[in-house]
Amino acid sequence: MKKYCAALAVMMTMAAGMNAQVAKSLGVKDANTITEAELAAIPNVTPAIAKAIVAKRPFVSITELNALLLAQGLTAEQAMAVYQAAFVHINLNTATADEILLVPGAGRRMVREFPEYRPWRTWAQFDKEIGKYVGGAANAQKLGQYTFIPMNANTAADADLMTVPGANQAWVEKVKKGRPYKAAADLEKALGRGQARFFVVE
Repeated sequence: MKKYCAALAVMMTMAAGMNAQVAKSLGVKDANTITEAELAAIPNVTPAIAKAIVAKRPFVSITELNALLLAQGLTAEQAMAVYQAAFVHINLNTATADEILLVPGAGRRMVREFPEYRPWRTWAQFDKEIGKYVGGAANAQKLGQYTFIPMNANTAADADLMTVPGANQAWVEKVKKGRPYKAAADLEKALGRGQARFFVVE
């Protein structure tokens, strides 16, 4: 019985880990990895703005990208239109009200609901809880694509690591080779700010 319980606990831990990842995109590109040409094809993004975005990367918050777009002369409405095509994922467990309000379709309702159910652990949890307010899981996933649930850098499975924008198998091996990570600073040194932000160290 003890062996069975131990095995069950391991399986549950693995299952939870598999759900801590960057949400599946339904068409939105990651602003830190999208190409300059792809950026320039987005409505309201001129070639000069696309170049400025690439030069400023990596962004660790959507508010940083928003500040840049406004400084480039876009209105708040024009910037929001850009985010339907390119975005900087927000951390579901730490995102501020300012970050949540920049998620297309979120609105002030999600400023209340995203924090209410913290800590977020799985996408099934997100679909269930947020789906109650937006007409079901499919609509919840439209919001979810702008977010991520941070992964444990020391235990995340290959499949979860591959959800990080820009990841490939060589990068996954790099992440695993650097284990164990003891602090966030270790992650930033190994992966850079743009990708380290998708993880927690536990």
